[in-house]
Amino acid sequence: MIAMDIDSSVLAAKEAKLIALLSEYGALAVAYSGGVDSTYLSDVANDVLGANARILLADSPSVPRSEVAEASDLAHLRGWNFEIIHTSEFDNDAYLSNDGTRCYHCRSELFATMSAYAEKTGIAIMAYGEIVDDLTDTTRLGAKAAKEYRVVAPLVDAGLTKAEIRALSVNRNLPTHDKPSFACLSSRFPVGTRVTVEDLKKVECAEEVLKRYGFKQYRARHHGDTCRIEIDPHDIPKLVDDAIRQAIVREVTAAGYKFVTLDLSGYRTGSTAG
Repeated sequence: MIAMDIDSSVLAAKEAKLIALLSEYGALAVAYSGGVDSTYLSDVANDVLGANARILLADSPSVPRSEVAEASDLAHLRGWNFEIIHTSEFDNDAYLSNDGTRCYHCRSELFATMSAYAEKTGIAIMAYGEIVDDLTDTTRLGAKAAKEYRVVAPLVDAGLTKAEIRALSVNRNLPTHDKPSFACLSSRFPVGTRVTVEDLKKVECAEEVLKRYGFKQYRARHHGDTCRIEIDPHDIPKLVDDAIRQAIVREVTAAGYKFVTLDLSGYRTGSTAG
């Protein structure tokens, strides 16, 4: 996943620009998810601003318990000024209806909750981990919410790409340097399929099964009583090994699904968007 041919001088220059940007803020609330980008941003912000960098992890039913635990453990290990905040997007019917604007409502709730925290603690600036690669991704609606709440994107301002952040994360000994992409569990529902906490738990259980069997890049897509599994195409031979296949079918059906299917196209983003 890490591009080893990136010019080290380019990396150094971009990180220096990021450090300069963060220094100007004085104090900052960072939206942290445990993913590659927000982890790197949080670590640099902590280095630059110390206790004035507030690293905030949003918790809700759409985040797997294992992700919350891993992100929290890392934050404590790195010594960040870290807090968990609780968002309430599941009280918003516009989010639950999943009409194609779910991500906007999710981000709006996140930034509203962060804004209340920032106001209470006297912090004027909020940041999130948008990167240069995201600017061309039309499926991401978070940028609209970020603009409305005046949330800054210092990784974009520093010109950083995913490959560069992975490389810089190696330099910082961050375990997320090779972490696969991840999105909230609600993204496993096709547009138009209502999101419920009960079904989210089924998705979470199904994905924990795939994680236990050593798969790294995966999705358990929710289609009523059917779970459609997406994995890296290179891992398909492993999954269809008879013993592993039978175990996964058994454990995913135990999570509440009647049928378990394998998508031969493999993992891809946005496959439930339409």
